[in-house]
Amino acid sequence: MSAQERYARLAREPMVEVAGNATPARSLREILHRRDLLALLVRRDLKARYKDSALGVVWTLVRPLTQLLIYYIVIGKFLGAERGIPEFAIYVFTGLTAYGLFSEIVSGGTSSIVSNSGLVKKVYLPREIFPLASVGSALFNFGIQLIILTAATIVLGSPPLTVDLVYFIPAALLLVCFGTALGLLLAATNVYLRDLQYLVEVLLMISLWASPIVYSWGMVRDFLGAGVALDVYTSNPVTLAVLGFQKAFWLAGAEVGAPYPDDLMLRLWITVGVSVVLIVVFQRVFARLQGNFAQEL
Repeated sequence: MSAQERYARLAREPMVEVAGNATPARSLREILHRRDLLALLVRRDLKARYKDSALGVVWTLVRPLTQLLIYYIVIGKFLGAERGIPEFAIYVFTGLTAYGLFSEIVSGGTSSIVSNSGLVKKVYLPREIFPLASVGSALFNFGIQLIILTAATIVLGSPPLTVDLVYFIPAALLLVCFGTALGLLLAATNVYLRDLQYLVEVLLMISLWASPIVYSWGMVRDFLGAGVALDVYTSNPVTLAVLGFQKAFWLAGAEVGAPYPDDLMLRLWITVGVSVVLIVVFQRVFARLQGNFAQEL
């Protein structure tokens, strides 16, 4: 085929817009069509993280276990927090496991477009695939930590084999959905405002201490009292998810009658629904902003 024939054939092809007006349904179809690429990006992220490392995925446990050791000794022993919270080590590690999933999804999603600038500038594919790859790698690491958490409860003689284990489902869904929504928004915004990724690190640190991980929700209730301030604190999606994890895995809480917000299960599912709506809304924002990704990068 001659060059003129190729040009004539291309001229007859209809123009198809690939960015700017991608609806959530269309983006989802494209991602499903390229699910092998998504799996490849997840594997690449995991391999790159542990490249040339002798211990490999063992490093996934080093940070949360180090945090657990610090909180257990400094806050639990030295500051006496464990006196009001039985099985303090399980309590803290349960919260760290939940928070770690959310933190990794958000931080990885924020930098996902910028860190894959080479692919973004050279090849067209649904840009949402990069934040979703961060979700996949975060879920892999979360699975490892969840195994360690479950093993710890068994070793201590309190395996989570009660009806309250059902709280794990909406709590985990909430972390994934809310984290994905924020990841989409922050990934697109970070292309234009590079300082955002440093702000996100600060906000994630604040989120850690704003959640009942090293202290109990009951302590917050006693300090704030019943009212608007407590409702605002409890409505934080990360707080609700952490409480759901504690309800599922921290059996000592049930033994001592640890306080939880009223209608915790209902609150969790409502917030999951709101997070799904946020995914749709923030995907539309992402689609609007992605048209100039290549130029900005």
